[in-house]
Amino acid sequence: MSRQVFLFDPPDRFVAGTVGLPGRRTFFLQAVAGSRVTSVALEKTQVAALAERMDELLDEVVRRSGGSAAVPAVAPTEVADTGPLDTPVEEEFRVGTMALAWDGEEQRMIVEAQALVELDADTEEDLAEAEERLLQDEENGPPMLRVRLTGAQARAFAKRALDVVNAGRPPCPLCSLPLDPEGHVCPRQNGYRRGA
Repeated sequence: MSRQVFLFDPPDRFVAGTVGLPGRRTFFLQAVAGSRVTSVALEKTQVAALAERMDELLDEVVRRSGGSAAVPAVAPTEVADTGPLDTPVEEEFRVGTMALAWDGEEQRMIVEAQALVELDADTEEDLAEAEERLLQDEENGPPMLRVRLTGAQARAFAKRALDVVNAGRPPCPLCSLPLDPEGHVCPRQNGYRRGA
């Protein structure tokens, strides 16, 4: 069976978003082109890492090009996308690995999100070999979402993704762990709750 690649070059829309209430949110990357919508699930930490790394890579492109690359220093307001995810949100796969690259010739950010794959291995070396084979198997690998973005689209994606990550539960002022609406057992107070 050949690998399924969801290619958006370029997308009409590429955003990070969530479904559910804070504390119980499921995070998604969603690419849209016309009536075609692809949504892949991932962890909050993956969204944050993707957004931060994307900003770092764009900053590096600007630095190396001496400012001549078609990359804005900050997310332009005219390409900002604050709308909700397109519904229904149907998960194609859960993301395992992600990759970023800059195509200097076409001035595009390439984002790849590959499906999570369970690998059977007895040792660390076996696991490393299995991962390497999987990454090199372009025809038969796991499903992949591949999106090509302009510099402005990439900046807007990174800003929204960080906003989505930070829109969750507020942190406890003592321990910085997220506060739940039902209450919070703070390790800094040994679980003691005042007023109870």
